[in-house]
Amino acid sequence: MVSHEYWESYHEQLGALDLDWHPTSFIPRDWALNVSDIASEWVEQQFAAHIAGRPLVPAPPELDLETMVVCGQLALVLAEAYQHPIKLDIDVIRYNEALAKWESGLNDSHEEALLAKFPPAKRLVLDRPSVVINSGYWIILWYLPGALHWSLQRDMYNATIRMGNLLKQSITTGKTSTGQSSKWRTHSSNFYAAQEPQLNPGCINISPCWFQQGHECHGPPPVNPGIGFMPEVSATLKGDRSLSVIRNMQCPGLVSSAALHVMHPQLYRASLSTHVELGHWAATQAPDDMYRCLQHWTSVYTGVAIMCNRKSPSH
Repeated sequence: MVSHEYWESYHEQLGALDLDWHPTSFIPRDWALNVSDIASEWVEQQFAAHIAGRPLVPAPPELDLETMVVCGQLALVLAEAYQHPIKLDIDVIRYNEALAKWESGLNDSHEEALLAKFPPAKRLVLDRPSVVINSGYWIILWYLPGALHWSLQRDMYNATIRMGNLLKQSITTGKTSTGQSSKWRTHSSNFYAAQEPQLNPGCINISPCWFQQGHECHGPPPVNPGIGFMPEVSATLKGDRSLSVIRNMQCPGLVSSAALHVMHPQLYRASLSTHVELGHWAATQAPDDMYRCLQHWTSVYTGVAIMCNRKSPSH
């Protein structure tokens, strides 16, 4: 188990957090991401208050009642998980250093060497919100059953139904020359039939600024699209229904952003900056649909995968 002194020091640091709201000034005020940032700050404040045993902070006026309830439940479950650490005797940094740059998982001798060097921990059953930490006290897993309020689950279910045509069109049935299923991520054999008639099995990617597959580029997109990599709106957001698809995902996007704010604040801030920089670029260089999609996008993640009734094939 984790030493009591270690977590006491962590809790003292959380208790010393400034619980006043500090808006992120560089996000355009007319962006949906601005409201996500307000909600994310509040979730962190509630999380810190739960940990430190301090009074909860009133919700900012920008949040509607349903968003307040959803975020309040998320903060409570995050705090419960944080107060229930489970320690594994494994050093994830050393494990990462032992991996090859392009790890495939198909080299049997290498896999056996990794298992010998890093034997698996004893089997554990997680039956409550928890954080799993490694030997260096780094959190490597947040287990958060109950974090999604029932109203949010309802919204996600309804949004999935509204995306039915996109999901249905994503299913593939082709075979390669060797007889293997092509595009296994969307092949029909890797999906269960839906028990509810409204749902369509499928797997789609949604992004306001989709990457071009096969291109590995660094830095901002070029001014001249003819000379290199150029992000674009994903195919699932092209057409008249693009904004309705994004609006259906706004509350789940906000909640995922708020969770990342607590779990990994540095990554959260970096992602905010990425979105804003993409917005500055899209305002002058990209088609109008990209800036419009970014303007209504609530998630700090630049892309979302929607999977309905997907099986988990062997890897």
